[in-house]
Amino acid sequence: MQTLDQANRSAAEDSPPSSHRQLRLEQRASQRFRWHWAPQRIAGRVWRVATASDPDGMLVEACRRQDAGEQGVIDPFWATVWRAAAGLDQFLEAYELENRRVLELGCGTGRAGLAAALRGADVVLTDGVSDPLLLVQLTVAPLGRRCHVRRLRFGIDRLSGEPFPLILGSDVTYLRQLWPELDACLKTHLAPGGEVLLSDPYRLIANEFREWIVGQGWRYEEHAVQLADDPEHPIRVMRLRR
Repeated sequence: MQTLDQANRSAAEDSPPSSHRQLRLEQRASQRFRWHWAPQRIAGRVWRVATASDPDGMLVEACRRQDAGEQGVIDPFWATVWRAAAGLDQFLEAYELENRRVLELGCGTGRAGLAAALRGADVVLTDGVSDPLLLVQLTVAPLGRRCHVRRLRFGIDRLSGEPFPLILGSDVTYLRQLWPELDACLKTHLAPGGEVLLSDPYRLIANEFREWIVGQGWRYEEHAVQLADDPEHPIRVMRLRR
């Protein structure tokens, strides 16, 4: 087991020198918020992830601006690495992902999509908010053309190209008003015979989502994933197929 210092050194040694593009991304991200490199264990290995340094402070600031009547302020929930992504990472161990095309929705820090890419998949990581995509581009840069980062807003945007045989989403079902847009996005981007894997920490609202999504024509399976660091609080993985 690596220590934090060992993981930091290993991640730094494994990463290629920063290109001019990468330096520009780092500068753009630093202009938006404070961030740092954090080693995380993903797909059974340590990977260096570009991470917001103060997600709680960012949320407080967003609430302050909303209370002041500012329009268009989005809560920065993307800045936190949620446990649901770790459960989805572990669930993917059962999948053969080499050269498989995968789409991640609402990627946030990009952990679920990165877990697929590190297992050999070609992944498009998307989010409806621009800020997290700055950090995700930095995180996946060492993987080169295996990863692409795009903005995708449910019910608004549509990716060009062929649909995907596998779609991932970590903690994307917590807002009831987004369910119709999520459903439309899944149906637009899922290839015939493909499947969707959505994870959440057994939120009560996801119980309601289960009943709702079946009514939209999906076949539903539910799996519990126990994490080694907290086995008493499993992660739910919802498997959807048409």
